[in-house]
Amino acid sequence: MLGKLNASHVIDAPITISAHTNRVAVIDGHTVCASVALSNQASTEEAETVLREYRAPASASDLPSSPRPVIDVRSEADRPQPRLDRLTGKGMTTVVGRVRRDPILDLKFVVLSHNTIRGAAGASIYNAELLVNEGLL
Repeated sequence: MLGKLNASHVIDAPITISAHTNRVAVIDGHTVCASVALSNQASTEEAETVLREYRAPASASDLPSSPRPVIDVRSEADRPQPRLDRLTGKGMTTVVGRVRRDPILDLKFVVLSHNTIRGAAGASIYNAELLVNEGLL
């Protein structure tokens, strides 16, 4: 989502991001409030559609720990919430909500991921599966 792998290096996506995280008293789940500047203007509906339709690269889409869906876009005004949404997609799905216009940049939204399942532990398993699938391990 933030760039493309080209041979041996990453080409950054042509976007500017302004973000901060929230540390709140929850058992699991990291919440990020993000504001983004886009190179091409997009409505909130267009942004939600792009997020909903995002698919992992073919080499990563059928791994046992691949998130299904990769991104879940919620339309409720109070979502995502760690206690309600952290186990979406067995904890591997990233949940996005509150997509709206940003008066400074272009769009802002809230992102939630499970910090253990999708984070440290899940990402390690996912990366190992991907390396095996690509014949690198």
